Formats: sequence, structure tokens, C-alpha cells
Amino acid sequence: MNTTLPPLDGKRAVITGGGSGIGADMALAFAEAGAKVTITGRRIAALDALAERHPNIATAVADVTREADMVALFERLGEVDIVIANAGAAESAPLARTGLDQWQRMLDVNLTGVFLTLREGLKRVRDGGRLIAVASTAGLKGYPYVAPYCAAKHGVVGLVRALAQEVAGRAITVNALCPGFTETPLLEESIATIVAKTGQTAEQARAHLQSTNPSGRLIQPAEVTATALWLCGPHSSAIHGQAISISGGET
Repeated sequence: MNTTLPPLDGKRAVITGGGSGIGADMALAFAEAGAKVTITGRRIAALDALAERHPNIATAVADVTREADMVALFERLGEVDIVIANAGAAESAPLARTGLDQWQRMLDVNLTGVFLTLREGLKRVRDGGRLIAVASTAGLKGYPYVAPYCAAKHGVVGLVRALAQEVAGRAITVNALCPGFTETPLLEESIATIVAKTGQTAEQARAHLQSTNPSGRLIQPAEVTATALWLCGPHSSAIHGQAISISGGET
């Protein structure tokens, strides 16, 4: 959790996928900065566990891939100031062995989920608000064995750039955050997959992922959170329609 915080008193924020990883780190930091934060996800236990850590955090069970869930969520919340489409998932396979079901799962959560979150959030966000999508460096470049994930994240960047043009006259900013490999439970799942499919040790798999970063390390959730906080602060209104790489120079 970042400790240098802009004042967000009175702001209402929604963070999807807020029960773990980057979303959880963001929720705690935004709450500490004074925002009233609603975190969403499919597993209430993880959401409730995080909400117990700060009185400014509330929970709502919602699946970003279900249109009815997202419509109901924002109707229940009413006006908001900050919407962060963070929920995502990753699976890997060579393209020739990628089934249509896997392709669709990756598009559903990583692209359609962002679309539904931003669409419904846009209907409720106040002028001067902030819409943020957590994409990935996979939205800026290709990686082998995760073609559906890359396609979805490239789609998120395009969606953000298009929406930014639509709302510029309302003083609402729309941006994408593009972290490199980040120290989260999702990364641990990726490491486990590499181990299972290649026979590498977990240490070897982690070292390989670290090697993609010119700085030779993994990105920390707090670094992504700090960028989101800056985008929601008082001096970021000119940052609009951007895909901001947080990758130690990888992209």
C-alpha cells in the first residue's frame, strides 16, 4: 500500500477484482486517502477479509462478465467519482492448442468485463471523474503462449483510447495502466503453470519472468497503486487516453 497519498476525501470509488493482488492494494490505499471504496468480486470471503482491514471499504459480489451484475451494481451505488476496472485472469497454451472456450474465457473477463465496468461506470460517474482500466504490458506487446490474453489486453487499450475521445468534453479522464509481471497471486498461478508444463523449478520460472524486466525484478502492486492514485489526484487532468507502462523499461 502506498504511503504518499493525494487527498480523496468525499470521493466514491469502485474497484473490480478488489479482493486480492493489485485491486486489494489499491482499495487499501484509496481508503487510506479518504475515499469511500466499494470492492467487487465473485468470492465474498476474500472481499470481506479485506474490508475488515479498513472502515472505508465496502463489498459487493459481482461478476464482471455478467451484464446484469454490472448494471445492478452501479444502479445500487449511484453516483461515483472513480471507477477502476481491475478484474482479470490469465491462461496459457500454444495458439494451435487454444480452444475456442479458452479464447472466449479470456475475452470475457479481460475485455468484456472492462467494457461492462466502464460502460456502467460512465453512466454514474460525476464530471471530473476518473475511469481507469488495469491492462498489461500484454496490451502493448506480444508474449508467446498467451495470445487470447494479449488480444484482450490490446482490446482494452483500444477501448480506453476510444472512450477518452468520447468524454473529453466532460473533464472525465480515461486511462489504462499497463504493468509488467507483478508480484500477485495471478503471477503465482502463472509460475505454477510454467512449472507444470516445462519441468522448471518455481525459482527458475520466477527468474525467467523477472528477466523480461530490464530492471531484473518484478513490479510491486504498490507501484501500480501509486500510478492510479496520481491519476486520481489534482494534477492529472491532462493525462487522458493513455496506456501507461509500469514495467521498468520493458515497454
